[in-house]
Parts: sequence; C-alpha cells; structure tokens
Amino acid sequence: MDKRYEVYCLTHPHFYDAPSSHGGTHGRFRQADAPLQEAWKRAKVGEWLAFRPLDVRLPQQGWKIHVSACLDNAQSILDEVWEYCVPRRIAFKFLPGLETLFLANAKYAHRGSSGKFVTVYPSDEVACERILTELGDILDGFPGPYILSDLRWGDGPLHVRYGAFADRYCVSADGEVEQAVADPSGRLVPDVRGPTFRTPEWVDLPGFLEPHLAASRRTTVADLPYRIDKALHFSNGGGLYAGTDRRTQERVVLKEARPYAGLTPDGADAVTRLEREREALARLRGLDCVPALRDHFDLGGHRFVVEDFIEGKPLHQLLVERSPLAELDPDPTSFADYTTWALGVLRRVREAVAAVHERDIVIGDVHTFNVMVRPDDTVVLIDFEGASDVAHARHQVLAAPGFHAPSTTTGFDIDRYALACLEISLFLPLTGLIELDRGKAGQLAREAARLFPVPDGLLDEAVRTITGDGGFTGSGGFTGDGGITGDDGAVADKDDEPRLEPDHAGWLRARESITSAILASATPERDDRLFPGDIEQFTAPGGGLGLAHGAAGVLYALDVTGAGRHPDHEDWLIRHALHPPPGVRLGLYDGLHGTAFVLDHLGHHEEAVKLLDMCLGEHWENLALDLKGGLSGIGLALLHFAATTGDATVRDAARRVATTVADRLGPVDAVPEISGGTHPRAGLMYGSSGPALLFLRLHEYDGDPAHLDLAATALRQDLRRCVVRAEGSMEVNEGFRTMPYLADGSVGIGMVIDDYLTLRADEEFATAAEAIREASRASFYVEPGLFDGVAGMILHRGRAHPPGTAAARDPVVAAHIRRLARHACVLDGRLAFPGEQLMRLSMDLATGGAGVVLALGAACHAAPTGLPFLTPGRRSPLDIPVPPHMSERR
Repeated sequence: MDKRYEVYCLTHPHFYDAPSSHGGTHGRFRQADAPLQEAWKRAKVGEWLAFRPLDVRLPQQGWKIHVSACLDNAQSILDEVWEYCVPRRIAFKFLPGLETLFLANAKYAHRGSSGKFVTVYPSDEVACERILTELGDILDGFPGPYILSDLRWGDGPLHVRYGAFADRYCVSADGEVEQAVADPSGRLVPDVRGPTFRTPEWVDLPGFLEPHLAASRRTTVADLPYRIDKALHFSNGGGLYAGTDRRTQERVVLKEARPYAGLTPDGADAVTRLEREREALARLRGLDCVPALRDHFDLGGHRFVVEDFIEGKPLHQLLVERSPLAELDPDPTSFADYTTWALGVLRRVREAVAAVHERDIVIGDVHTFNVMVRPDDTVVLIDFEGASDVAHARHQVLAAPGFHAPSTTTGFDIDRYALACLEISLFLPLTGLIELDRGKAGQLAREAARLFPVPDGLLDEAVRTITGDGGFTGSGGFTGDGGITGDDGAVADKDDEPRLEPDHAGWLRARESITSAILASATPERDDRLFPGDIEQFTAPGGGLGLAHGAAGVLYALDVTGAGRHPDHEDWLIRHALHPPPGVRLGLYDGLHGTAFVLDHLGHHEEAVKLLDMCLGEHWENLALDLKGGLSGIGLALLHFAATTGDATVRDAARRVATTVADRLGPVDAVPEISGGTHPRAGLMYGSSGPALLFLRLHEYDGDPAHLDLAATALRQDLRRCVVRAEGSMEVNEGFRTMPYLADGSVGIGMVIDDYLTLRADEEFATAAEAIREASRASFYVEPGLFDGVAGMILHRGRAHPPGTAAARDPVVAAHIRRLARHACVLDGRLAFPGEQLMRLSMDLATGGAGVVLALGAACHAAPTGLPFLTPGRRSPLDIPVPPHMSERR
C-alpha cells in the first residue's frame, strides 16, 4: 500500500483531495482573518497564509526558522509568534487552522515536512540568530513535534534549516521538477527536504548552530542491548526495525514512536498509540497468537517497544503468492486447494481474535497486512496500536482500506466487521470498494462464491455483518431477504449490480453513465483541478491540468470516444493553462506540452500555440528521457506542432530534443540515466519505450532509417529488463515482482513494439509482442485504471483490431469488459471507478473513469480511439515534408 494516499482521503468521502482544499472555518486560528497593519501583504500560498512587510526585501534563500506545535497549544504559539514578528516587521507564514495542522502532522504525512506550523524568514544570519534566541526564550516550555528535516534549537518548538525562500525550480538528477536553491555558481539545484537534517555542501553551519548540532548527535543506539539490523517500515510516527538481542542473539522487532507526531483522528500521537500496544500485549502475555512483549524504553525522547520477531509472511503476501486468480491458465483443482488453505487460515484467525477478546481487548485493526502466517500455517496477530479495553467502547481510529468499520461501530463489533471483510478479501481482494459503495459487499461475495468452492452461507454471513442487514438487492441497497447463493449453490439474481456488456448497446450505455459521472464531478469554481483524480493532482503545481491526471486528459478522452465537447470545461483549461502556477511541469502527460497538444486537438490552435511558446522559453535540457514527463513526450508534442504550424523554431526545438535523447540513450546494454538500481524502470511511461516511440514518429516524419535503428535500441533496452514467466507471458522484472501494466509494465512496451513491427520486421520483437500479449489476458487485476489496471489491457488488445470490433473479435477483451463491473461503483446512479489504491473514486485518464472510457472506446467505438501518438488508424500529422536539416544528425 502507498501510505501517501491516506492523507488525501481525509477531506472528501468520494474523491482524493488536498487536505486544505475545502477552506472551512472550523478550528481556524484568529490571526488567519485578522486585519493587517499598514504596508503588510497577505497571500495564500498552497495551504499556507503568508505575511510580508512590503518594505522588507528578503533573500531568495537562506536560513529559515520553523515552529512546530501541538493541536492544544497551536493558538498560543501563534499568538506569541504574531506578537513577536509583526512589530519587528519579520516575514512569516503559518497553517491557517487546526485541521490543516492535524493533516500536516498525521500518521502518514510526509516525514520531511511534517510538524511545520509557522515558518519565519530572517533577513540574514545575524537576524536568524537573534530571532532564534529571542523567540526561543519566549516559546521555551511549549512542546511540539521534532521536524525531521531541521535542526532543533534547544528543547523547544523552534527548528532551523537552510533552504529556499522564493519559488524557484529545477530538474533533479532523476528528471523530476523540484523546488530549488542556487549553488555558488548560480546554478539551481534541488532544495532537498529529507527525513534528516542536512545542509547543501557549499553552506557552512553558522557558529551559533554548532552546539545544537552537537547535541543532536549525542543520542546513539550504540549502548542499547539490541542491534538494529534493518528498517522495515517508516511513518511520520516513527520506525519499525528488525533487530537482534545482543545478549541472547534472538531476533526481535523494535517499534519506535515520536512524541507529538503521527497523529490519528482521535488526536493520539505515536507515543500514545505505542503505549496502547504495550499495555495490550502485557495483558495478552502467554498467548501464542500475539507477539511476546520483551522490553520498552525511551531514547532521545522517542519511545521504543521490543517484541518477538515473528518468522513467517504477512497474509497479504501469501494471498498474492497462492491465489489462482492471477494465473493465466490455472489448474481447475487450484481453486479447491486454495479454498481449503484459505478456510484453514480464516479459522485460525477467528480463533486468535476470539482468544484476544476473551481478555477483553478490542484489536481495532485486523487486516491481511496485520496477520502473520508462520511456516506451519499458524497465525499471529500483530500491530495493537489501535487496541482498547472493550469496556471503553471506543470507535475505530486505525484501519486499512477495505477493513474500515462504519463510524457507529464500537467494541468487538469492530473486529467482527474486519473478519467479515477478511473472509471476502481472501477470495476477491477488492473490499476497499465497500467503503465507496456498500453494495459491493454482496456483489464481491457472489463473485467469490462463483469462483471458489466456499461453503454455502459462509459469505452470506460476512455480507450480513458488513451491511448490518440480511441480503443484497443491488448496488447501494440491501433488504432482509435474499442471499448470495441459492440452495443449489447457483449464483443469485444480479440484475441490479453494475454491469458492462461488450456490445454496441452496452458500450453506449457505459459511455453515457461514466461520462455523466465525470461531468457531474466537475468543480469549475476551483483553480487547482477541474475533475477529481489521483493525488498527483496535488503533489506538484498545475497537477490538475495535464493529460495523465488533469482536465486535459479527461476532455481528450471524452472527445475521441464520441462523448462530446464541453466548451465551458475547455474554457477552464485554457484560462488555467495560459496562467500556470510557478513550478508547473512541462511534460506530455504531466505538464504543459500535453495540455497544449490537447488544446490543439480540440481546435484551440491559437491558445495551444501560445502555451507552446511559453514552454519553449523554459529549460528542458536536464529533464529525464521518459514519455510521461520527460524529453520523449516533449519531443512528440514538438513534432506535432512542427507539422501543424510549419514553424522553424518549433522544428529546431524538436530536432534538439531528439538529438539529446539519442545522445543520452546509450547502447542496448546501457542503464539509462533516468533509471538507476538493479532493476531500472522500464515501460511506456518511465522506461526506454518512450524514446522508442519518439524515434518511430521521427522516422515517419523524415523517413530516416537511423531513427528506426534508435527505436530498436530503445526497445531492446526495455526488453532486457523483462522476464518471461513460466506460463509464457513477458512482464517487466522489478526484482520483487513482475509487472504487466501499461505505464510501467510490459503491455506499454508491447504497444510500441506493435507500432515498430508495422514499419520493420523483427523476429525478436514479434516473439516478444506475442509473449506480452499473453500478459494481458489474466482474469484478475487489482485496479481498473488505464495506466495500472484492466483498462490498459483492453486498450492494448483493442489496438490489434479495426475500430469498434475488438470486443466482438477477441474473447479476452469481452471478458475484461465484463469483469470491469467488479470495480464499478455507483455514485448518484452513475458508474464511477476507483483510482490508484482503490480508496477513492477517480475521473482522470491515468487512473479513473476517463481512462476506462478510452479503453472501452478502443474496443467498441466505431472511430479510432487511443492514446496520443499511439492511436491506431490515425497517423499523427507528421507526414508533412520536413526540411532537409531535420534529418541530419550531429
């Protein structure tokens, strides 16, 4: 699970959203709306409110001061900071309310920036020392979380680091756009905000900070009776470490908790939760189904608990390894064998939960990641941070997606609900959808009962526990009669379930329903995004604009699938694209080049060229080579505009980009600079297939066979990172798993190979294409989306057939379309699809409804439908004669 997503689930019940997006007034600090003194300027900067005296000129970078705070002292701390800074005309900013402060310090908030409440901007080092000394005395005794990226000043809430004051951006070594500081030569380099204090190599630590750095280094683990062998997991609340007891050489686990950090919705910090775990394990001492409590201690202000190390694997991992769902050609007996094993595990988990309940402990966080299965298949329940005495009747505060009980549930019923979800999840691991559409419980249970020989009534009871009622009548409604299976075990009536049919009528119904959901979700009153999508909309400036996750991708998908043009939404895109925020990305799928391409595709040629002109003025040279945000995608967009405008400047820019990609690509056995490690990234969006696509379109542009040679080199780089599985399918090898998906798996590579083979025969590529096609026919994928799910498989296979015929000609495509109903949720009577991690719905192209519509259109729509520069039957306008110099290579 990607824990970043949890913070983006706290604002809206249906969609991922930025923590500060709704602008509520609850818990707002007094100063957020206080009248300003003369000659001061107030500005909203992201989730922050910034205050600056108009006559004060700040440097662009330097030592800045951060003030941390707890929820119960934040207003008092802000009062003191305000009274100190305003009379002295010192610039500062702060989070405007308790809600934004909580979210910034939540359990899975970003560790590098968590804890920051106020930022103070000294004019120079002298002012920095004075402010730290004076404000430090004022705030002495106020507790606050430690800011990991900073150096703490004394024992109070003040911290300091060297970094950017002004918004300046650069491209990092891995090709990402990041906030920047300037080195002594004036070159912009990333302003690194990591989980440890560090200064740029050219910056000397001021003398007044040296004692504080020395104090921070006095705490070590050298004198502990435990050796820390490796880190298993980090969150904002602390770390989880595998270690060894030096006295006995026995393996142990050390759990660390940071005070005032890693907050959960009940306001508890990590130390409070770890104390709950320690108390629970002490009461459960002697049970073989929980870890034995060994020790607890404090070190450097952090709380530690030491537990037995459990030999075994998480149940979630075993589910992936043992379930026959993802096999291409499972043995029919494998479903019965898996069912026998799963029922045995379920029985032992139930027994373990019952044993804990006998000691009056509510576990509060039962799910497949928190069940360890030993080699002998006995089970151990781990992670008791959410535990409580049943007499306290607390509500659930910790829960994994797919196991979150309704807000009214208390006591042992919390664990019973989780057990019911566990029963369904072991057979069909999509229970995260239930929180989005409670009707999915019955649908998933019915589907599980169809696939696996589970005992009659077992999943009926699970659905009743989840819904609090007797049976299922459709997506969103339940009644007291009916059930999942009939007396003969046949699948019950499912007329009211979400359904997608692979025929023309089914396509028209699906397009209408999904498009209606997309349009109903639009928020034209917002500036950050138009359609809800992935969290990537909020992780970089302008994230709501582009092809992958923004308005451009949605409007493109609706247009090419015949779902209509939407002028008001196109106007929104034009307005915001032509006035982008600082730091907006430039790429084809994540930035302005892709937005310009879509505007041109939609007929807004003049506006598209204006946006392109803005892009041409930016520095792109150090961007990565990839298609999503790097040079390959930019090169394709420039080729498009070189053809449609005939502009020599654009042609020259396209030539420079292509030459740069060729020079940096390297030979077949090279590890591209954009992809490090033992298993570098591969695939359409992030690997060498992006450069291959660029060179294919260059060959169409100028007819130069050298570009086909470069495309072949790039494709072989990606194929070298693939592996052929035992069943004959080819997937990208990531070391700990293999990936078939469109964005970073083999299917995306296969799409480019298919295009290559239309231009030049190649036996190796033809063999690889067939093996990759095998990877697209599994009967189960966790997510529905285009980049990393079922929709990408439909798009890949649909390209092999004339428009509108794939569903009729390819039974795998037809089956994939029907199986999309597993993921389909009903939102106000319309079909919507969950995005990445299945925790919220998404409407974007990469992860949500727009991508599903595009994929369905590739299989069923009468006109050619697909991704830009990969659309079958429709050449990009690259066949306009090219000036001779474009075919020259340096």
